Amino acid sequence: MTQRYLRVGRSLYTHLAEQLAGVGARRILDIGCGEGALRAALPVQLQSRAVGLDASWTMLGAHPRPVVQAHAAALPFAAGVFDAAVAVNVLDHLDEPAVAIAEAHRVLVAGGLLIAATASRHDAPELAEVWRPPPSSFDAENAPDLMAAAFEEIQVERWDAPLVRLPDRDAVRDYLIARFVPPELATDAAAQITIPATITKRGALIQARKAGSARVVGHMTRASTRSRTRPSRPPRMR
Repeated sequence: MTQRYLRVGRSLYTHLAEQLAGVGARRILDIGCGEGALRAALPVQLQSRAVGLDASWTMLGAHPRPVVQAHAAALPFAAGVFDAAVAVNVLDHLDEPAVAIAEAHRVLVAGGLLIAATASRHDAPELAEVWRPPPSSFDAENAPDLMAAAFEEIQVERWDAPLVRLPDRDAVRDYLIARFVPPELATDAAAQITIPATITKRGALIQARKAGSARVVGHMTRASTRSRTRPSRPPRMR
Protein backbone atom coordinates (compact mmCIF):
# COMPACT_ATOMS: atom_id res chain seq x y z
CA MET A 1 0.00 0.00 0.00
CA THR A 2 2.80 2.43 0.92
CA GLN A 3 4.28 2.31 -2.58
CA ARG A 4 1.15 4.00 -3.99
CA TYR A 5 2.16 7.18 -2.17
CA LEU A 6 5.95 7.14 -2.47
CA ARG A 7 7.52 10.45 -3.42
CA VAL A 8 11.17 9.61 -4.12
CA GLY A 9 13.73 6.84 -3.91
CA ARG A 10 14.45 3.53 -5.47
CA SER A 11 12.48 0.45 -4.58
CA LEU A 12 14.04 -1.30 -1.59
CA TYR A 13 13.94 -4.53 -3.57
CA THR A 14 15.75 -2.95 -6.50
CA HIS A 15 18.40 -1.77 -4.05
CA LEU A 16 18.73 -5.29 -2.63
CA ALA A 17 18.85 -6.90 -6.06
CA GLU A 18 21.69 -4.61 -7.08
CA GLN A 19 23.61 -5.53 -3.93
CA LEU A 20 23.11 -9.26 -4.44
CA ALA A 21 24.18 -9.06 -8.07
CA GLY A 22 27.14 -6.92 -7.11
CA VAL A 23 28.54 -9.41 -4.61
CA GLY A 24 28.12 -12.34 -6.99
CA ALA A 25 25.62 -14.33 -4.92
CA ARG A 26 24.72 -17.55 -6.77
CA ARG A 27 22.32 -19.16 -4.28
CA ILE A 28 19.91 -16.81 -2.50
CA LEU A 29 17.40 -17.55 0.26
CA ASP A 30 14.53 -15.05 0.56
CA ILE A 31 13.22 -15.48 4.11
CA GLY A 32 9.62 -14.30 4.40
CA CYS A 33 9.46 -13.93 0.63
CA GLY A 34 5.76 -13.09 0.40
CA GLU A 35 4.59 -13.02 -3.19
CA GLY A 36 8.06 -12.57 -4.66
CA ALA A 37 8.95 -8.86 -4.74
CA LEU A 38 12.67 -9.59 -4.37
CA ARG A 39 12.71 -12.27 -7.05
CA ALA A 40 10.94 -9.94 -9.48
CA ALA A 41 13.60 -7.28 -8.89
CA LEU A 42 16.55 -9.63 -9.42
CA PRO A 43 18.33 -9.78 -12.77
CA VAL A 44 16.89 -12.56 -14.93
CA GLN A 45 20.00 -14.69 -14.53
CA LEU A 46 19.59 -14.70 -10.74
CA GLN A 47 15.85 -15.25 -10.47
CA SER A 48 15.99 -19.04 -10.76
CA ARG A 49 18.72 -19.13 -8.12
CA ALA A 50 16.53 -17.53 -5.46
CA VAL A 51 14.56 -19.83 -3.13
CA GLY A 52 11.46 -18.27 -1.62
CA LEU A 53 10.64 -19.29 1.94
CA ASP A 54 7.51 -18.27 3.80
CA ALA A 55 5.28 -19.67 6.54
CA SER A 56 2.19 -18.88 4.47
CA TRP A 57 1.10 -21.13 1.61
CA THR A 58 -1.17 -18.33 0.46
CA MET A 59 1.82 -16.08 -0.14
CA LEU A 60 3.84 -18.86 -1.71
CA GLY A 61 1.03 -19.58 -4.15
CA ALA A 62 1.86 -16.33 -5.96
CA HIS A 63 5.65 -16.80 -5.80
CA PRO A 64 7.48 -18.50 -8.68
CA ARG A 65 9.21 -21.76 -7.85
CA PRO A 66 11.35 -22.88 -6.13
CA VAL A 67 9.52 -22.20 -2.88
CA VAL A 68 9.53 -23.79 0.57
CA GLN A 69 6.98 -23.47 3.35
CA ALA A 70 8.84 -23.15 6.63
CA HIS A 71 9.46 -20.87 9.59
CA ALA A 72 12.44 -18.54 9.73
CA ALA A 73 13.44 -20.05 13.08
CA ALA A 74 13.69 -23.59 11.65
CA LEU A 75 15.13 -23.49 8.15
CA PRO A 76 14.85 -26.90 6.42
CA PHE A 77 18.28 -26.77 4.78
CA ALA A 78 21.69 -28.23 5.44
CA ALA A 79 24.44 -26.01 6.75
CA GLY A 80 26.40 -23.87 4.33
CA VAL A 81 24.22 -24.03 1.22
CA PHE A 82 23.40 -20.37 0.44
CA ASP A 83 25.64 -17.50 -0.55
CA ALA A 84 23.17 -14.89 0.68
CA ALA A 85 19.95 -14.68 2.68
CA VAL A 86 17.52 -11.77 2.77
CA ALA A 87 14.89 -10.92 5.40
CA VAL A 88 12.82 -7.80 4.67
CA ASN A 89 10.39 -6.72 7.41
CA VAL A 90 10.34 -10.28 8.75
CA LEU A 91 12.47 -10.54 11.89
CA ASP A 92 10.47 -7.83 13.65
CA HIS A 93 7.47 -10.18 13.65
CA LEU A 94 9.30 -12.84 15.65
CA ASP A 95 9.35 -13.10 19.44
CA GLU A 96 12.95 -14.33 19.32
CA PRO A 97 14.64 -12.99 16.19
CA ALA A 98 18.03 -14.19 17.47
CA VAL A 99 16.94 -17.77 16.73
CA ALA A 100 16.16 -16.92 13.10
CA ILE A 101 19.42 -14.96 12.79
CA ALA A 102 21.34 -18.01 14.05
CA GLU A 103 19.51 -20.20 11.53
CA ALA A 104 20.42 -17.85 8.69
CA HIS A 105 24.04 -17.94 9.85
CA ARG A 106 23.96 -21.74 9.81
CA VAL A 107 22.71 -22.12 6.24
CA LEU A 108 25.15 -19.59 4.79
CA VAL A 109 28.49 -20.54 3.29
CA ALA A 110 31.68 -19.18 4.83
CA GLY A 111 31.71 -15.51 3.90
CA GLY A 112 27.97 -15.61 3.17
CA LEU A 113 25.81 -12.53 3.61
CA LEU A 114 22.58 -11.94 5.54
CA ILE A 115 20.75 -8.73 4.63
CA ALA A 116 17.88 -7.65 6.87
CA ALA A 117 15.67 -4.58 6.61
CA THR A 118 13.46 -3.15 9.33
CA ALA A 119 11.74 0.07 10.36
CA SER A 120 12.78 2.38 13.15
CA ARG A 121 10.88 2.71 16.40
CA HIS A 122 10.83 6.43 15.50
CA ASP A 123 9.27 5.91 12.07
CA ALA A 124 6.58 8.30 10.81
CA PRO A 125 6.98 11.03 13.45
CA GLU A 126 4.29 13.14 11.75
CA LEU A 127 1.71 10.62 12.98
CA ALA A 128 3.00 10.55 16.57
CA GLU A 129 -0.18 12.06 18.00
CA VAL A 130 -2.36 9.28 16.61
CA TRP A 131 -0.05 6.30 16.05
CA ARG A 132 3.32 4.96 17.09
CA PRO A 133 5.04 1.80 15.85
CA PRO A 134 4.36 -0.97 18.35
CA PRO A 135 7.30 -2.27 20.39
CA SER A 136 9.39 -4.56 18.22
CA SER A 137 11.84 -7.35 18.94
CA PHE A 138 13.90 -6.25 15.92
CA ASP A 139 14.00 -2.63 14.85
CA ALA A 140 16.54 -0.27 13.34
CA GLU A 141 17.84 0.60 16.78
CA ASN A 142 18.55 -2.88 18.18
CA ALA A 143 18.98 -4.91 14.99
CA PRO A 144 22.72 -4.21 14.52
CA ASP A 145 23.55 -5.56 17.98
CA LEU A 146 21.34 -8.62 17.52
CA MET A 147 23.04 -9.47 14.24
CA ALA A 148 26.52 -8.69 15.57
CA ALA A 149 25.95 -11.34 18.26
CA ALA A 150 25.87 -14.04 15.56
CA PHE A 151 27.91 -12.58 12.70
CA GLU A 152 31.47 -11.41 12.57
CA GLU A 153 31.13 -8.30 10.39
CA ILE A 154 28.20 -5.97 9.88
CA GLN A 155 27.39 -2.81 7.98
CA VAL A 156 24.41 -0.55 8.56
CA GLU A 157 22.70 1.70 6.02
CA ARG A 158 20.09 3.97 7.54
CA TRP A 159 17.42 6.10 5.92
CA ASP A 160 15.57 9.10 7.33
CA ALA A 161 13.71 11.01 4.67
CA PRO A 162 10.22 12.31 3.70
CA LEU A 163 9.37 9.46 1.36
CA VAL A 164 5.59 9.17 1.57
CA ARG A 165 2.90 11.74 0.72
CA LEU A 166 -0.65 10.96 1.82
CA PRO A 167 -2.94 13.24 -0.21
CA ASP A 168 -6.17 12.85 1.75
CA ARG A 169 -7.72 11.32 4.86
CA ASP A 170 -8.62 8.13 3.04
CA ALA A 171 -4.93 7.63 2.30
CA VAL A 172 -4.03 8.28 5.94
CA ARG A 173 -6.67 5.78 7.05
CA ASP A 174 -5.40 3.14 4.61
CA TYR A 175 -1.81 3.76 5.73
CA LEU A 176 -2.81 3.15 9.36
CA ILE A 177 -4.91 0.09 8.55
CA ALA A 178 -1.89 -1.39 6.74
CA ARG A 179 -0.11 -1.04 10.08
CA PHE A 180 -2.77 -3.09 11.86
CA VAL A 181 -4.78 -0.18 13.27
CA PRO A 182 -8.46 -1.24 13.44
CA PRO A 183 -10.46 0.49 10.67
CA GLU A 184 -12.71 2.50 13.01
CA LEU A 185 -9.73 3.81 14.98
CA ALA A 186 -7.84 4.53 11.76
CA THR A 187 -10.74 6.62 10.47
CA ASP A 188 -10.90 8.63 13.71
CA ALA A 189 -7.11 9.13 13.69
CA ALA A 190 -7.09 10.25 10.06
CA ALA A 191 -9.56 13.01 10.90
CA GLN A 192 -6.95 14.55 13.23
CA ILE A 193 -4.17 14.77 10.63
CA THR A 194 -3.51 17.84 8.51
CA ILE A 195 -3.57 16.87 4.86
CA PRO A 196 -1.81 16.42 2.60
CA ALA A 197 0.61 14.71 4.98
CA THR A 198 4.24 14.03 4.16
CA ILE A 199 5.54 11.09 6.18
CA THR A 200 9.17 10.64 7.16
CA LYS A 201 10.32 7.04 6.82
CA ARG A 202 13.07 5.84 9.13
CA GLY A 203 14.71 2.45 9.17
CA ALA A 204 17.83 0.48 8.43
CA LEU A 205 19.30 -2.10 6.11
CA ILE A 206 21.80 -4.30 7.95
CA GLN A 207 24.32 -6.48 6.14
CA ALA A 208 26.01 -9.21 8.19
CA ARG A 209 28.81 -11.39 6.86
CA LYS A 210 29.74 -14.83 8.13
CA ALA A 211 33.41 -15.43 8.84
CA GLY A 212 35.52 -17.29 6.33
CA SER A 213 36.86 -17.02 2.82
CA ALA A 214 34.24 -14.94 1.07
CA ARG A 215 33.06 -14.71 -2.49
CA VAL A 216 30.50 -12.26 -1.08
CA VAL A 217 32.69 -9.19 -0.76
CA GLY A 218 32.50 -5.64 0.50
CA HIS A 219 34.28 -3.39 2.93
CA MET A 220 32.60 -4.18 6.22
CA THR A 221 33.67 -3.67 9.81
CA ARG A 222 32.80 -5.12 13.17
CA ALA A 223 29.66 -3.88 14.92
CA SER A 224 28.08 -1.27 12.67
CA THR A 225 30.89 1.21 12.36
CA ARG A 226 29.67 2.36 8.92
CA SER A 227 26.31 4.07 8.91
CA ARG A 228 24.64 6.42 6.42
CA THR A 229 21.83 8.34 8.02
CA ARG A 230 20.48 10.24 5.02
CA PRO A 231 21.37 8.49 1.77
CA SER A 232 20.94 10.65 -1.30
CA ARG A 233 18.71 8.03 -2.91
CA PRO A 234 17.02 6.32 0.06
CA PRO A 235 15.40 2.94 -0.56
CA ARG A 236 11.65 2.72 -0.16
CA MET A 237 10.34 1.16 2.99
CA ARG A 238 6.96 0.09 4.24
